[in-house]
Amino acid sequence: MKIIIAYASCGTGHRRAAEAIYNYFKENCHTFDLKIIDTLQKTNFVFRNLYSYGYLFLVNHALWLWHFCFWLTSIKCLKLITNILISIINRLNAKDFSKFLIQEKADFIISTHFFPSEIATYLKRAHRLNSKLISVITDFGIHPFWILSGTDIYIVASAFTKEQLILKGVQEDNIKDSGIPIDSKFLKQYEKNTLCKKFNIEPNKFTILISTGSSGIGRIEKIVDSLYKEVQILVVSAHNKILYARLRKRNYPEVRVFGFIDNIQELMAVSDMIITKPGGLTISESLAMDLLPIFIAAIPGQETENAKILAKKSIGINIKDAASIKDIVLDFRDHPDKLKSMKEKISELKRPFAVKELCNAVCQGSFRAAC
Repeated sequence: MKIIIAYASCGTGHRRAAEAIYNYFKENCHTFDLKIIDTLQKTNFVFRNLYSYGYLFLVNHALWLWHFCFWLTSIKCLKLITNILISIINRLNAKDFSKFLIQEKADFIISTHFFPSEIATYLKRAHRLNSKLISVITDFGIHPFWILSGTDIYIVASAFTKEQLILKGVQEDNIKDSGIPIDSKFLKQYEKNTLCKKFNIEPNKFTILISTGSSGIGRIEKIVDSLYKEVQILVVSAHNKILYARLRKRNYPEVRVFGFIDNIQELMAVSDMIITKPGGLTISESLAMDLLPIFIAAIPGQETENAKILAKKSIGINIKDAASIKDIVLDFRDHPDKLKSMKEKISELKRPFAVKELCNAVCQGSFRAAC
């Protein structure tokens, strides 16, 4: 069986979901012919850079414009116009990707971004492609760009997400609410005392993890300054070298500062709460490790929608004012029963075995024809 796993490298969540699927399939399904591809690498230079770096520029330097674009493309009465326009632009710039899909003749295309899904469904409707398409929606909310005629199965984060798709006209049988695929490292059991020694922290002291994406955005310095006397803090600055240098220079006691790392799951394993952005993958990873999230610096659109949906389930706390974080953190520190109650709610929502369920569905061929 030939399977293509496609993503688009604008933001890290789509890539991480694709890699989680690829790694699990590679380890557990040895007969599969697997290929993982960044769809943007098969587009022209200008389109590729505008799509990828344009997104990063907007969310880091022109958030108001990103918010406007997200809002504009979500308006129901403009859906037909925006979909046609975006579809034409995508097809003109993704000719190499279209040729790739036609030549490969894969049995399944698993897409973690709506861009490769849009190209695949166009080719299917034009009778140039017979592959089954599985679209893995990497947020808890639904942007209209995901809803495409020719999609065989939608993999969604939660029952709430499934309900939203049904309300938008998708057949229930074409939706599986098995969760957003995450790497298996977030499912392992870790020995806390051993990790605490590794990171030189106290195992019995309340610990906060601060990690706000690859750019390390948000008022992290202010948060650390307000909390470092009260709790242990682990800060992941990722690619934000300025933040890393500033925090290291201050040399706070009981604050550990990390740059770009690949063992975030170990930091999660020793933490009681996480202060983070409400990205779909980050939420799913945190919930899988029973880690209560406090949300800051949400990107308007998909991330604010994620935070709202979790709030409806009484999971996660969305904070706009960094000054109020201290009171919230100390309240949970001083009332462990309250934190325990929150974690019980997490167990109801988390979907830690999403990638396993996806693999089983593919192996069993349990799909209807495309709608």
